[in-house]
Amino acid sequence: MAKLPMRSPTIGPSAFKDLSLPTHILVGKPGARIVSKMVSSHVFSGELPIGCFMNVGGRLLVSSPEFCFLQMASQLTLIEIIELGYELCGTYSLPFPGEQNVPERGYHDRKPLTSVNKLQGFIAVIPDAKWRHKAERALRYVLDGSASPMETKLAIFLTLPYKLGGYGFVFPELNKHVTLPKPARRYFNKNYYVCDLFWGDGKVAVEYDSDQFHTGSERIANDSERRNALSSIGVRVISVTRPQLYSAAGLEMIARTLASYRNRRFHFERHSFMAAHRKLRKYLLGKS
Repeated sequence: MAKLPMRSPTIGPSAFKDLSLPTHILVGKPGARIVSKMVSSHVFSGELPIGCFMNVGGRLLVSSPEFCFLQMASQLTLIEIIELGYELCGTYSLPFPGEQNVPERGYHDRKPLTSVNKLQGFIAVIPDAKWRHKAERALRYVLDGSASPMETKLAIFLTLPYKLGGYGFVFPELNKHVTLPKPARRYFNKNYYVCDLFWGDGKVAVEYDSDQFHTGSERIANDSERRNALSSIGVRVISVTRPQLYSAAGLEMIARTLASYRNRRFHFERHSFMAAHRKLRKYLLGKS
């Protein structure tokens, strides 16, 4: 365990360049608070395990992805912390408010900052953390490897339990590399395809078709070849468009199609499920 320093480092205005304001900092005692419009100080006088902070230059430390996840559990709702977990464990990042040069699709590509296993291991060594149980609960519903915000929303809708407004499907693998057999490789000139959400036990894939990247005759032809290739090895593909995702009826049709492919039935009380589902939709889609 590492003791949080009692004295705060000397921080000049340049340290807050490109950061959203006020910037939240952690200090070891009330007397170490910084009085500034640019800073909001939070006191933590206990001991923390190694791995809570990352040095970004000089004496300035920032919370590690694992510590950030635990800290944000005190600020976010359960669904919000689940969505944050997907982003931290995924291969994309959202732009910060006011950021310039944001890609047209609205997010950046990057390597995962952490993983579900790392988050679980980190939380396990801080048994007295105030928000530990909320963070642990959220991690039950987080998957590694989401490649976009819309993939995250789709995965959350399909896998959350009924009581939280989801359709309760078992976890798929995200962005799974599905290898083609040699004859298919020669015919389609591909060794594998990457499926957004893939259930290997039933050979079912759910693909999010972005309006931006799935238009034009060449793209349509590539998508058709992709479906034919996956179909040739017994993989059934369900395509989800943005209008379907943003339509409650459209998403339910997708869920029922997936259920039929996986030989399962829904067992929920309609009224209570729809109330939870509307709440989930309002958060995941209402702000978009």
